[in-house]
Amino acid sequence: MATMFSPFNDFDRLANSFFARPGLREMPMDLYRDGDEYILRADLPGIDPESVDVDVDGQLLTIRAERKLPEVKDVQWITRERQSSSFVRQLNLGQGIDIDGIAASYDNGVLTVTIPVSAQAKPRKIQVVSGGDDRQSLGGGTGSGGDRVIGEGELVNGETSTQSTEG
Repeated sequence: MATMFSPFNDFDRLANSFFARPGLREMPMDLYRDGDEYILRADLPGIDPESVDVDVDGQLLTIRAERKLPEVKDVQWITRERQSSSFVRQLNLGQGIDIDGIAASYDNGVLTVTIPVSAQAKPRKIQVVSGGDDRQSLGGGTGSGGDRVIGEGELVNGETSTQSTEG
């Protein structure tokens, strides 16, 4: 049986034992935007899906998971690198996130969290109109009842203008 010796692996393990919080392990993740949603994928191998907890408190997204290995007694260990441990990752969600639309799934050791962008934060096209009629210009003017005209046939207060831009 061949064994590999790496002083760097041993040093990493030693450093993690001194500087990491006890029982907490790294949760590597990827985060990217795809259209109108952010996709977070986190590696959680060997985790029981029932132990995975994703919650949002205000703008803070927290992912928790726990790996519990069965106790094996009365054996002679050759190497033991897998441990029962807890995983925690927190992310601050910026403004413009649809918190009610967040969804999560766990498949083949990978947790996927889909975070939709809110409708208010999505890019939108603003119509620019021009012409001799002040009512249809961006500089303002008022429609009936003192409403400011935004674009052709649209008023701020939701009343529709029927005035034509031809003239």
